[in-house]
Amino acid sequence: MATLSEQLDAIRRVAEGDGKTPGRIPPEDLKIMHQVTRDQQQSDFRERMPAIGAPAPLFSLPNQDGVFVRSTDLLAQGHVVVSFFRGAW
Repeated sequence: MATLSEQLDAIRRVAEGDGKTPGRIPPEDLKIMHQVTRDQQQSDFRERMPAIGAPAPLFSLPNQDGVFVRSTDLLAQGHVVVSFFRGAW
């Protein structure tokens, strides 16, 4: 069985190509993705992130219908899981 690292490398090769065969991500999109990654790494964003185990900041965000939902209202009902989607390029 392949290690997790090997599995991730295989997924990356399919998405980005292997230098000889293009991947499923168009080269112009791949260039943008890599630039965004470099920009994020240089921004020191990790220093501004909450520590592991720290409470998340309170928020108000629109749901799928555009209605704003407050985290305090959700927390009053129990645990909250927030999932972030990168979106389409």
